[in-house]
Amino acid sequence: MCGIAGAVNSDLDYETLLEVINSLKRRGPDDDGIYISSETALLHTRLAVIDIENGTQPMISSEYGSEYAIVYNGELYNTDEVRTNLRKKGFSFKTHSDTEVILKAYICWGEDCLKWFNGIFAFAIWNVDEHKLFFARDRMGVKPFFYRNVGDSFIFASELKGILSVPNVEHKLDINGLSELILIGPGRQSGNGIFKNINELPPAHYGYFSRYEGLTIKKYWQVVDKPHTDNLEDTIEKVKYLVRDAIVKQNVSDIPICTFLSGGLDSSIISSVTNRNLNRQGKKLHTFSVHYQDNEKYFTANRFQPNSDDIYIEQMVEYLGSEHHKIVIDTPELVEALFSSVDSKDLPGMADVDASMLLLCKAIKEHFSVGISGECADEIFGGYPWYRDDTIRATDGFPWSQSTAFRYSFLNDDIANKIDPQEYVYSKYLETIKSVIIEREISPLERRMREMMKLNLDWFMQTLLDRKDRASMYSGLEVRVPFCDYRIVEYMYSVPWDFKDYLGREKGLLRKASEDILPESILWRKKSPYPKTFNPNYLNAVSQRLKNIIEDGTSPLLYIVKKSELEKLISSNAEPVQWYGQLMNTPQTIAYFLQLDYWLKRYNVQLDF
Repeated sequence: MCGIAGAVNSDLDYETLLEVINSLKRRGPDDDGIYISSETALLHTRLAVIDIENGTQPMISSEYGSEYAIVYNGELYNTDEVRTNLRKKGFSFKTHSDTEVILKAYICWGEDCLKWFNGIFAFAIWNVDEHKLFFARDRMGVKPFFYRNVGDSFIFASELKGILSVPNVEHKLDINGLSELILIGPGRQSGNGIFKNINELPPAHYGYFSRYEGLTIKKYWQVVDKPHTDNLEDTIEKVKYLVRDAIVKQNVSDIPICTFLSGGLDSSIISSVTNRNLNRQGKKLHTFSVHYQDNEKYFTANRFQPNSDDIYIEQMVEYLGSEHHKIVIDTPELVEALFSSVDSKDLPGMADVDASMLLLCKAIKEHFSVGISGECADEIFGGYPWYRDDTIRATDGFPWSQSTAFRYSFLNDDIANKIDPQEYVYSKYLETIKSVIIEREISPLERRMREMMKLNLDWFMQTLLDRKDRASMYSGLEVRVPFCDYRIVEYMYSVPWDFKDYLGREKGLLRKASEDILPESILWRKKSPYPKTFNPNYLNAVSQRLKNIIEDGTSPLLYIVKKSELEKLISSNAEPVQWYGQLMNTPQTIAYFLQLDYWLKRYNVQLDF
């Protein structure tokens, strides 16, 4: 994986270009490069995984009398297939990197090249003769792409920091950005860059920019409901094939790979398939899990987390025969990592859930540069509680965030008067619901399940993908997410709910399709969310830090939120809260405000409302 950036008609001097490269260096610590022409600059920082010797970027190619230059971040999992078809068209190749394949695919097919790609990517291609930039992002939004278009200039980067490092870019937060942070955060609407005049290219979109024609952005893919003609038995076999094929395709690497292992269904499936694949090559799988100091003392079972992961991890390690690495995090380093995770994401996030992932990825990077993780299975196969709870499922709004009034109560009155909270949040929800494409008669339940999956794909999953990309790339670790293979998503979107809910179990269909590669105890284990610390020292530590901010009284946070509501949040008799689904309760909500305070200061955010 890599960091990419570039500018068209922006007159950035060489020193500024170096600053942009340095801001993205963590994404690509192995190499960097700059392509400069009279109108554009393309920048690249490289994490070498495929064709280590020849895959340097920016890459330049001359075909049909024209010159093209590309910067690319990602992995193409059907490189050989696309390369074979291009060779039939008369193209030759100097490398075996997927970068060259993507560049020549664009030269051959133009924007239609995107239909050929199975992978995770964000890239930009400069056409020298046409004076035009083409850029695109993968269907699921695994790889990031931010941009700023003011006047006839265009700047883009893998991360916000790449754009914010340009001297004339203002770090402004307007009322729209604030509404995202307080009413929707740590989620955000695809396309919203939070900072004023900075946007994100949404998943499954491409665009063109030139001085003469300006900016054009279009969508090239979306999930569409279709009649599901496979019976249950055939559906199980198709799921088995799609999932395992995606995992095997994403095992391809010129350097060693490892897997994340939580003892849950999704990471265990990935670890099992990867283990078998590596064993055939005479290699041993390494697995990694995150734990918290003294958590066994304080763990309390609840509705969402009925048991601890530890026993299941041990069972799975024994089943695999893997070499396992148990990464134990203590409270002080978890608290400090709250702020490093803001640096990685350039925004407040899911508090200690982000922080622990950052520390886990840092530990993995000491051994490996490529890992495989189980994100996105819950969104696609119906694993979350809100898929199965009749009351939550029927609620007209985001199922993981029913706390708009609570969130709004924190805003100072003069700012709160500028926002209609219910209208703001509901309009985002309604926009997603209206984007659901169903062109046939189906039952109300089936329609709602399509809506639920679309909500999860467009919102909750994007938050998790943001988290995984920034947390991993902050340490120069590439993490692949096989469940995000668009073929799985396309197929599962139309699968009837009673198939997905096989035997009345969350992700029952996926469980049934995996019964030959997992032990029974793992196969039918009740879903448990990403682990959080139960150590009371964590709540005490974040509460004390927030208390210090309140007592100091100079933080810009206090210009935005009410001191009295923060005091209420950290009081000993405060009611338990759920800020963002089961992932963010009271300790994480307190930590979110700590991150917001740090972000306002660290990024010198100018309030524009």
